[in-house]
Amino acid sequence: MVVNSLAFLWFFLFVLVVYYLCQSKKEVQNVFLLGCSYWFYSQVDVWMTVLLIILTLVFWLLGKGIYHFMEQEDERKASLLTTIGVTIGIGALFYFKYLNFFAESVASFASFLGFHMSWTALHLVVPIGLSFFTFKLMSYVLDIHHGKIVPNNGFDGLNGFISYANYIAFFPTILSGPIDRPKPFLTQANIARLFNPDQLMTGFRRVLWGMFLKMCIADRLDLYVSAVWDNYDHHSAISILFASLLYPLQMYADFSGYSEMAIGVALMLGFKVAENFKRPFFVLDIAGYWSRWHMTLTSWLTDYVFLPLNIKFREWGVYGTITAIMLNMMFIGMWHGANWTFFLFGIYHGLWYIPLMAGGGFFKKRKIKVNAHGWPKQQYVIKMIGIYFVVTFGLMLFHSSSMTEFWYICERVATHWEGGLFTDLSSMVNGAICLAALIYVDIQEEWFPKYQLPLPQPINRWRWELTMAVEIVAILLFGVFDNNQFIYFQF
Repeated sequence: MVVNSLAFLWFFLFVLVVYYLCQSKKEVQNVFLLGCSYWFYSQVDVWMTVLLIILTLVFWLLGKGIYHFMEQEDERKASLLTTIGVTIGIGALFYFKYLNFFAESVASFASFLGFHMSWTALHLVVPIGLSFFTFKLMSYVLDIHHGKIVPNNGFDGLNGFISYANYIAFFPTILSGPIDRPKPFLTQANIARLFNPDQLMTGFRRVLWGMFLKMCIADRLDLYVSAVWDNYDHHSAISILFASLLYPLQMYADFSGYSEMAIGVALMLGFKVAENFKRPFFVLDIAGYWSRWHMTLTSWLTDYVFLPLNIKFREWGVYGTITAIMLNMMFIGMWHGANWTFFLFGIYHGLWYIPLMAGGGFFKKRKIKVNAHGWPKQQYVIKMIGIYFVVTFGLMLFHSSSMTEFWYICERVATHWEGGLFTDLSSMVNGAICLAALIYVDIQEEWFPKYQLPLPQPINRWRWELTMAVEIVAILLFGVFDNNQFIYFQF
């Protein structure tokens, strides 16, 4: 059941009505919300819901133990339990996502060296959202150990467990994020969420915008990108390059579209969850890109991986920071899946940090200067275009199903320049119209946040209502209704 489906609409309407009928008692609200979240996840796989509940219980008990030993000032035992929690989280990821990959890689390498080694691939079903909720589980025990969460400060007992379990299983975010941190969510879960018409309308607007991004841009671009990419051996280099240049926009609209819907649904339930995207192509370097793309994943790995590694390697100076960055980006790549393409995708992005470190620009926030009219100056526009090309090449690697496919595509681009551009006029025109709307909104929010289209006063009073009406009409006219799958569900 995906957020932009009719089944989800009926499910959410039921949840919303009952949820606010229980608003006088936050405990009842939380129990109902948890039951709905588990039911929602069980529609994917009942047995995976059992796994989710077991992991939730295990990490809850680990958290209790860690806090107990922290109070006793027994750092050794608290650290041991934290290590056990992180090991279980990484172990779950490794078993379901990476076991077959690593075993097959070892067997292939042994065969290359002349040793016979065979591996029968296990038929493992990777739980949807595993990469997201395991990070939440690990955040919980790590934040208790770091003193950021005090379990008995309003979060203790059965009510505390229900709030914590809601944090892990919260149905708007469990499938594809955002990856929220424990403290903000638990703080909100510890108070009653009262019906707020303004908050409900703001949430609905974000859901509608997310649906527009997904159905009118991502799915519309996918018709062209997939037609070329899935049949690259029949297309010219020009078509492949054009499809590759569209793919970052498709990814952006797809994933930010889901994030917008998840944030909107959460807001309608009274929860403010973390933002996940902030116009990532309006940047001057790769560090700026990752500070605006999938921000909750980037910040999670920065806090729990990069910073500890940077401290560990600080005696190496700038080389230590580069090592920490490379490892961090490698983890970002591998987080997406068990494939050498993802591993090299992370390494590729990590390598682009080296010039920043060498030039001393890594720790500096580079501001885009604007002209007298508020537009970015030409030299900054050129740099933004350059970063877009850097990201595009990386996503060609990301998009490939294997290294063999990636090399074939690169070979095709290098050698097959005969033939013109493949055109799918309907998809291209409809996609361009909707894409223009996204570009307009992003430009306005980035450089002209106070600007509003001048409208007559009687119409201006209904600005938001008219905007939503236009979005609904656009979805009906340009939306693709037979492609409900989100790209990031596979991760």
